[in-house]
Amino acid sequence: MSNLAIIPARGGSKGLPRKNVLPLGGMPLIAWTIRAAQAAARVDRVVVSTDDAEITQVARRYGAEVITRPDDISGDAASSESALLHALEHYETTEGYRPELTVFLQCTSPLTAPEDIDGTVDALQRDRADCALAATDFHYFLWRRDETADALGINHDRRVRLLRQDREPQYLETGAVYVMRTEGFRRARHRFFGRTAVYEMPAERCLEIDEPVDFEVAEVLQRHRQRAARLAALPSRIAAVVLDFDGVMTDNRVVVSEDGRESVRCHRGDGWGIGQLRRHGIPLLVLSSEVNPVVAARCRKLDIPCIHGSLQKGPRLREWALRQAIDLNDVVYLGNDVNDLDCFQMVGCPVAVADAEPEVRPYARLLLERPGGAGAVRELCQLILEKESKSCQPPLVPRAA
Repeated sequence: MSNLAIIPARGGSKGLPRKNVLPLGGMPLIAWTIRAAQAAARVDRVVVSTDDAEITQVARRYGAEVITRPDDISGDAASSESALLHALEHYETTEGYRPELTVFLQCTSPLTAPEDIDGTVDALQRDRADCALAATDFHYFLWRRDETADALGINHDRRVRLLRQDREPQYLETGAVYVMRTEGFRRARHRFFGRTAVYEMPAERCLEIDEPVDFEVAEVLQRHRQRAARLAALPSRIAAVVLDFDGVMTDNRVVVSEDGRESVRCHRGDGWGIGQLRRHGIPLLVLSSEVNPVVAARCRKLDIPCIHGSLQKGPRLREWALRQAIDLNDVVYLGNDVNDLDCFQMVGCPVAVADAEPEVRPYARLLLERPGGAGAVRELCQLILEKESKSCQPPLVPRAA
């Protein structure tokens, strides 16, 4: 079985010009949908259908395939179905590829999560349906005006105000995810045909970008979502934090004087973060292959132990953890380069600075927002302290009536 995700993305937009490539939370808008599709377990291939050169460039940069859409199905009046059918015909003609399921994703729904895509596919299969859509619980009262301007209830009798739990469940189409059995879709040429299944998408992820204010709302929600994901990436129990030095506590640059002495630049904020962890009783270690005494000097200033001058960092980390009776699964390790990979694979939570080498990034469970030497250590310390504070909060107890 093969499932193809298609993301239609036109270059033109009247309400919000160039919205599909506008930056949102550090990435172009369309990139959020591409990333969600790539992470979905029920999707095998991801393609963007577009008429725009910039969207093409962005889509390829984020790892999606691209199909160039003809002009006659690229205007305001062109349906999304026309783009989907064109993509399916293209793959059948050029590759003989016919996916079992077609997953239609809207690039204007940046809060869509991989589990929403998988959930919609699963709903189709669970209900043995022909198509499925992502929808959210809808419990509001809808009204309309008749020819006399009298307000009439659409989904309710205005004379009866039922409690929410007593009303028949209703759903609002989110516009984010649709799934169709490909052969049936090609015959019907419409996304809804035959038996239709519904996946209930959480309301907090339902947002479609149409106006500038939608971008502002999405920015706030995306920041909260990313923060929650970053906290979730940390272990539930943190037994120790181990830091590389060059490229982590420094910006990876060195100043060499005339007599050959070397000096580096560190971030004072990192020292503050380390001090906070020490006060909370979390053991720290600096582990570096650098032989320069500046490593030991900086660690003495911060009052944390260090091991430096060893090219084999993995064995040294294992020895240290054994002596300290620390389980490496409960260790957070912050690094930036390929010589950190041994340690990355030993610990429970490998973390990389924002400017880590490309070879290192795929192995990181958490990628920081700040580069090495520019507050990355403090950023990690603050995340750990926030995680610790949340885990220590007592559960809320209802007040007696």
